Amino acid sequence: MAHDEPHHDYHLVDPSPWPIIGSVGAFVMMIGAVFWMHENYDFFSLGVAGTPWVFAVGFVLVLYTMAGWWRDILKEGMVQGKHKPVVALGFRYGMILFIASEVMFFFAWFWAYFNSAIFPSDVGIGSWPPEGIATFDPWHLPLLNTLILLTSGTTVTWAHHAILTGDRKGAVNGLLLTVILGLLFSCVQAYEYSHAAFTFGFNGAELVPLTGDAHANLAAGVGDMGAIYGSTFFLATGFHGLHVIIGTIFLIVCLLRVLKGHFTPQAHFGFEAAAWYWHFVDVVWLFLFAAIYVWGAGDMAAAAAAH
Repeated sequence: MAHDEPHHDYHLVDPSPWPIIGSVGAFVMMIGAVFWMHENYDFFSLGVAGTPWVFAVGFVLVLYTMAGWWRDILKEGMVQGKHKPVVALGFRYGMILFIASEVMFFFAWFWAYFNSAIFPSDVGIGSWPPEGIATFDPWHLPLLNTLILLTSGTTVTWAHHAILTGDRKGAVNGLLLTVILGLLFSCVQAYEYSHAAFTFGFNGAELVPLTGDAHANLAAGVGDMGAIYGSTFFLATGFHGLHVIIGTIFLIVCLLRVLKGHFTPQAHFGFEAAAWYWHFVDVVWLFLFAAIYVWGAGDMAAAAAAH
C-alpha cells in the first residue's frame, strides 16, 4: 500500500538531507563572518581571526545545498511528474510571499535612510547630506545603471513572451541579453563604489566615550556624520547589488534550462519566478535612484571635484 499511486494532487516530499546540510552551512557562514570581522580577537587560539576561510566553507556548503536541492526539485517535477497544478499554485504563493518579505527587508534600509535624511538634527547632523560629503552625480553612473536595469526588464519580458509562444530562439536571446545587462550593472556599480568620496565606516573621525545622556553624546560629536551617510548608502545600494547578482545567477540557470528544453508554454514556473524576482529588483532600484541619488544629492560642484 505504501507504494500505491496517491489519490490526491499534493506532493508529499521524500526524506531529504538538504535542510540539515543547508542549516549547517548557514551556521558555519555566520560563525565565519564573526571570525572574519573581528581580526583583533583570537578566538580560542584557533588562528582564524580576520580570515575568511571559515566563512568560505559555510558558503560552499550553502551553494552545494542549493545545487543539490534544486536538482531534486527539477527531478520531482520533470521526471516524476509530482508537481500537479495545486503544487504549482503553492510555488507561486511561496514566491509571492518571499518577494513580500524582501520588500520588508528593503523597507528597513529606506527607514534608516529617511530617518537621518528628513530629521538630521535628531541624529546630530545639521543637514543632509552631511557637510563635507561629496555625493554621486545622479545623472552620471547612477542614471546609466537605471537605464541598464530598465532595459533588462524589457529583455526578460521579451524572453517570457517568447516562452509563452514557443519561440525558443527568442527566449534564449532575451535571457542572454538580460544576463549581460545584469553583469554590466554589477560592473558599473563596482566601478562607482571604487570612486566613492566617502566610506562605509568612520572616515577618520575621533570617537569619544559614550555617556548615559544621549543629548550630551550628540553635543560631544559621538558618531561620525560621514559614517551615517556612508552606512545607509552602502547598506541600501549594496544589498540591492547583492540581489542583482543573485538574480543574474537565477537567470543564468534559466538560460541553461531553456537551452536544455526544460520550459514549455504550459510549464515554465522556474522562469516566471526568476522574472518576478528581476522585476522586483528593477522597482527597488527606481526607488533607490529617486531617494538616495536624486533627492539626496548634495553639492554637485564638490562631488565633481571629488571624483
